[in-house]
Amino acid sequence: MIFNPAARGEKAREFRKFLEGIPGDVALKPTQGPGHAVELARAALDEEFQDIVAAGGDGTLNEVLNGIGKADNGFEQARLGVLPLGTVNVFAKELNIPEDAGRAWDTVVAGNDRLIDLPYADTTIEGATERRYFAQLAGAGLDAEAISLVDWESKRRFRQLAYIRAGLRAVMGPQKRVMVRGDSDEAEGELVLIGNGKFYGGRWNVFPNASLTDGKIDVCVFPKVGIWAAVRYWASLLMGNRKVPSWIRYFQSHVVELTSPNGAQFELEGDLAGTLPAKLGVEPERLRVICPP
Repeated sequence: MIFNPAARGEKAREFRKFLEGIPGDVALKPTQGPGHAVELARAALDEEFQDIVAAGGDGTLNEVLNGIGKADNGFEQARLGVLPLGTVNVFAKELNIPEDAGRAWDTVVAGNDRLIDLPYADTTIEGATERRYFAQLAGAGLDAEAISLVDWESKRRFRQLAYIRAGLRAVMGPQKRVMVRGDSDEAEGELVLIGNGKFYGGRWNVFPNASLTDGKIDVCVFPKVGIWAAVRYWASLLMGNRKVPSWIRYFQSHVVELTSPNGAQFELEGDLAGTLPAKLGVEPERLRVICPP
């Protein structure tokens, strides 16, 4: 189990109490800073662990996932377990993993698993291609700009509202264009959301046609963003509309290429991942995750 011992908030306090009852055959691996969970997950595979549990938010989950990916045959060797302790925990919601640490641990102990698609983002740094994996979500343009405005104190005090506040601040500034090219679709916009599952930002059903096992990623392209567009869109979600509004381009693709003439940022799982260009796709049914039946 890989976890952040310095995590703050009510969930973290409850988790520390929960740790006191963890059986002795579980290896507890505390992180020491950003990126350390990647190293811990890779080391766990070298020690031949077969179940690796990410105890934290979507960021911790992403680091553990990439640590598994850095090991030879890591995804063939290891199953991923999740104890959702973060602010949003979208991936856990997608798989109906309980947000209570004790019940989530019961799910891990029960050991039911399933194979799902494994999304990735390829970027080129100094001529070399670097692949980063993500479980649920990616975004470019306004989405990433908003994330850059969110700090820990805001997340602690306002939780999901912190992202909404940051989004409103980002909407008020100048927007960067993002060009999207899929298998047979092309689009351009100021906000691009990419999903492996249906949910975004909680239980918002942003990708209604998504499946974790269809070998494709789902893409929503917002041509223009602004206060009025945001109000229209979120109002449709609040009213339970399961259809994507006609003014938003929505399609599915095996591979998606994102470019930007003015260096738009992109994010994976709620953490900034750099600037475009990037190529995103999926490795079909590559990730084995422990989850409820």
